[in-house]
Amino acid sequence: MDNASIYDEKSKGLAPFAFPEAISSKTGVSVSYKPAEDKQWFVLRIKYGKMQAVADTMIESGTYVYLAKVWKDVMNKVTGKKQRKLFPFMNILFAYTTAQEAEQYVKGGKESDYITYYYNHFSTDQQGLNPPLTVSSQDMIPFVRVTALQDEHVMEVDIKKCRFVSDDMVRVTFGPFEGVTGRVARVARQNRVVVYIKGLDTCITTAYIPSYYLEKVENNA
Repeated sequence: MDNASIYDEKSKGLAPFAFPEAISSKTGVSVSYKPAEDKQWFVLRIKYGKMQAVADTMIESGTYVYLAKVWKDVMNKVTGKKQRKLFPFMNILFAYTTAQEAEQYVKGGKESDYITYYYNHFSTDQQGLNPPLTVSSQDMIPFVRVTALQDEHVMEVDIKKCRFVSDDMVRVTFGPFEGVTGRVARVARQNRVVVYIKGLDTCITTAYIPSYYLEKVENNA
């Protein structure tokens, strides 16, 4: 699916728990996000150039997927000038599905040659192996809020290179990123709110956020 705007016109911000519909680019089939006890957000690595084909196949099978995209500067080989283009975030696809369905996509589906798990290197299972990385819906919400806007000032940054101002969690109180929670860091000489999914090497930052648009989240809730 492509990212989509999920503005709530009444609040002039993003709807608290809204996720854009997943829509197949080939058939127009759509799947809406519906919370379920037996499903998790699986993080899947997708072979370069196959992202949309894999997303389309999963959507057409009835699986909700979220394809986050970020703007990057690339060199135009013809003109020799830089231009801005949207690229899939880390070449990964987020799939809200059951463990059994995820396993089928990775090991038995028609697109399985292009899909692998993104493994959780912070955890081990009973066999001493790293399990597939999964993300809670609570952690997905701020990530979706930031990336769904497709703001050209949103940045993809190595988490190890973030200069965090403090350990405090904050919430954006005004503007297009209203409601987003994260930690403040100095990125590109500006204060931005960093949204980090534990287990990934890369994080997402908002555009510049003035300090008076931020409030501390008590007890890191």
